[in-house]
Amino acid sequence: MPACPLVAILAYDGLCAFEFGCAIEVFGLNRPEVGAYWYRCVVAGLEEGPLRAGPRLSVMPDGDLSLLDQADTIVVPGWRGVDTIVPEGLLLALRRAHARGARLVSICSGVFVLAATGLLDGRRATTHWHHTEHLARKYPNILVQPDVLYTEDEGLLTSAGSAAGLDLCLHVVRQDFGAKIANQVARRLVIPAHRDGGQAQFVPRPVAKRPGRRLGTLFDVVRTRLDEDWPVERMALEAGMSARGLHRHIREATGVTPLAWLLNERIALARELLETTRNPIAEIARLSGFRSEAGFRKQFRHLSGLAASEYRRRFDAAG
Repeated sequence: MPACPLVAILAYDGLCAFEFGCAIEVFGLNRPEVGAYWYRCVVAGLEEGPLRAGPRLSVMPDGDLSLLDQADTIVVPGWRGVDTIVPEGLLLALRRAHARGARLVSICSGVFVLAATGLLDGRRATTHWHHTEHLARKYPNILVQPDVLYTEDEGLLTSAGSAAGLDLCLHVVRQDFGAKIANQVARRLVIPAHRDGGQAQFVPRPVAKRPGRRLGTLFDVVRTRLDEDWPVERMALEAGMSARGLHRHIREATGVTPLAWLLNERIALARELLETTRNPIAEIARLSGFRSEAGFRKQFRHLSGLAASEYRRRFDAAG
């Protein structure tokens, strides 16, 4: 990650104001608590400004699409219509950016812009639930994931409906600056700090609704004892329900199976320990509930996109 990475947020006439605001809130505000290496942020206008963003709002961009040529991350905050043609100049700029390694991020209907580039063909993507079927019909080569908050595949990141854009933006912060800084930003936003997922072609853990009291108590117990074995049968007994009932309730609350939820919790703890302690990786694996260091390293790389040692090197807050 370069020092002060440049984030370019696309603006266009008919701008989706909420999605744009999410990106500005995360990337565009000064963060003195982070220090001198926080993001630089520019607004790249598809047209000359001021640009309409609703009946009473307008946005003045910092420049035109040439700003995308220097950006490390480009955010497409929605789009003015799922069947509205995307200008060829924008498509070419996005293709060039991806080819040189820039990260492309879409929020909600912004995925239709990325889809029009052809870059999402054969890759996973998502959007607001209202548009997932339309996206799949219009772009049958895209592996549309209708039931997740956000996806990432080879530098192409997409989010579901508007508020899920905040989760995705925080995921980007976590990649660039680590969990500690991402948590600080989340606290300022008064939103959950970490709705987990990996990087390459991952399915994160969506939170569909607040868990019931029994499930919430189970989650709290498991999180404090992740070093212990937690087969589904034990979790069901702790929650006072059948294994089948537990599977259904956890699916409804998180969108994933009980064992997938448990794995995500263990990886989240491992990330925290790698950032905040000097414990050997073998010990972190044990504390996180893995029975072998090799198994831990494999799962950590799969879900985090980095080897555990590389993650510690990048995000070490203890040394």
